[in-house]
Amino acid sequence: MSNRTTDYESEMRVLSSMMHSDKACIEGLYSLNDGHFTDALNRDLFNLIKAIYGNGVQPTLVEIYKEGHKLGFIQSAEDVQKIRHIAEHYIDDENILYWINHVKKAAKTRAFITTMRTARGQYQDSAADIDDILAETTSSLFTLAMDDDDVVFDTPESMAELGIKLINERCEKYRKQREDLKILGEIPLEGTPTGIKSLDRSTLGMKPGELVILGAETGHGKTAFALNVARAASVDSGYSVLYINTEMSRQQIATRWGAIMSDVALNQIRSGSLTNEQKESVIEAYNRLRKSEFYAVSAPNLTPQKLDVLARKYHLQKNIDLIILDYVGRLEKIDPRLQEWQVLEQVTKALKILAQNLGVACLVLVQLNTDGTLQGAKRMENECDLMLKLFQIANKDDMEKTSKKIGKEFEDFNYRIYVNKARDAESGVNIPLVFDKAKQQIREAETKKTGWEDVGRVMER
Repeated sequence: MSNRTTDYESEMRVLSSMMHSDKACIEGLYSLNDGHFTDALNRDLFNLIKAIYGNGVQPTLVEIYKEGHKLGFIQSAEDVQKIRHIAEHYIDDENILYWINHVKKAAKTRAFITTMRTARGQYQDSAADIDDILAETTSSLFTLAMDDDDVVFDTPESMAELGIKLINERCEKYRKQREDLKILGEIPLEGTPTGIKSLDRSTLGMKPGELVILGAETGHGKTAFALNVARAASVDSGYSVLYINTEMSRQQIATRWGAIMSDVALNQIRSGSLTNEQKESVIEAYNRLRKSEFYAVSAPNLTPQKLDVLARKYHLQKNIDLIILDYVGRLEKIDPRLQEWQVLEQVTKALKILAQNLGVACLVLVQLNTDGTLQGAKRMENECDLMLKLFQIANKDDMEKTSKKIGKEFEDFNYRIYVNKARDAESGVNIPLVFDKAKQQIREAETKKTGWEDVGRVMER
């Protein structure tokens, strides 16, 4: 039985497919919640499937019977028959998105009717202000009109194509404006590389099952560091990287890739003020990105549950080696009663479990306070395997102090990465970095040459 507000057939087909297929289970948990289901049994069954799958067990009919009896969800022979009837509506998981869409449309229709009934009830209240009613109703209708699946998944091809499209548009725009105005592979690693050779030598890369935390103050290079790690892993070394972004637009990510890989300044790419040679260099950079294993997800309204399902979904599809979350502070609270440190601690624990269950490395970006401490949750450090802190070098004195701590002199550097904690490597280590903000490139600083190198070579002869 189904109509525009209730679609029991689609609900049963979705639930049945989730009981038979890992792919369908991931898609269902990612796209739906219990509010999408009109039938009480279907709602309860969905929540039971979610609980079973959340424990790392495939929610087969046998598991559902077992857990259902244990939790008191199944109380009679009639319940068993109903669940068996649902299971018999099995469909091929290739059609799961079709049936999920039907369930979502019916739920959206119900929400629309509820919104209009609420507006009518408010209008009939003589004390209600019509402007307030219109504002509230318009906001509700706008939310309904927007696609609730706000996550955009990019393949390396689509990200490269977006970058090329943007660079062509911006160069053309700049040209017209001018006319109008008349004018790594040497280190044997056990995990994915960071691109910082000293760090990779020490840690042997970010290994499967490890949780790595990178902290920095606002605007001090967290995203640039993460994208440079993504380049070292996916473009230079062939690892599969999933970059989950909660802040920037797809256009911003694509534009940054152009700068990171082409040696052309980010502002020039943004404005389109490029020479033909520079434009060719940027397009060539995007074509190299096209051949990589970099996958991006833009998810501004990310919750811990959605993060878990996203990671599982794309790991299943793309065999992901490294997950980068940019950044943890943007995740929405599941429970508004929780304090920020509680939310961050829970998310960090969940990510550690996720890394271990999937056998991937997770790099999570967090905010640092001005005193260098973790914002929100010091206990996050207890969960991670590697804790890195990125600091800006304030002046020459700061540079000299850093060099003195390390015991070596370096060419000019403007950042340092501090290994705050490392389970399998030396902690308390500073690594000088050069952050070229114009090109969004980060590299390890070189040691100063003493002038005796050439003399040594002559003596060897």
